[in-house]
Amino acid sequence: MSQNYSLPRLTALAGVLAAGLFLNAGSAQTTQNPPQPDNTKVNKRDRAAGAVTADQQKENRTDRDLAQQIRKAVMADKSLSTYAHNVKIVAQDGQVTLKGPVRTEDEKKTVEAKATEVAGAGRVTNQISIAPAKGAKK
Repeated sequence: MSQNYSLPRLTALAGVLAAGLFLNAGSAQTTQNPPQPDNTKVNKRDRAAGAVTADQQKENRTDRDLAQQIRKAVMADKSLSTYAHNVKIVAQDGQVTLKGPVRTEDEKKTVEAKATEVAGAGRVTNQISIAPAKGAKK
């Protein structure tokens, strides 16, 4: 069974297909190659000798429980920003290191206070930074 297609009909179909391919190619490029954040400075800081990173978190029960209790205390405080809720908490042999950005100096102090309350005085190293305000130039 053979079908006859007229030239204008085939041309219209080809145009629709070409437009669809063009649109898909454009969206594929933006989803496959999104702009990457520039966190080179943070990465350099974390490569410094003696820098504590999240992969150094101890797997013993005491340190896991310590980090978990601090995380629960931070997450329970709904006045803190998402930044503060996502601070890295690394426990090593009962010592806790806090890293990452928060929005304000008050948040920095609050997260440190919660960690100190759980871990004890003198057992918390605060390496939290203050993130620039949204829209602020570097």
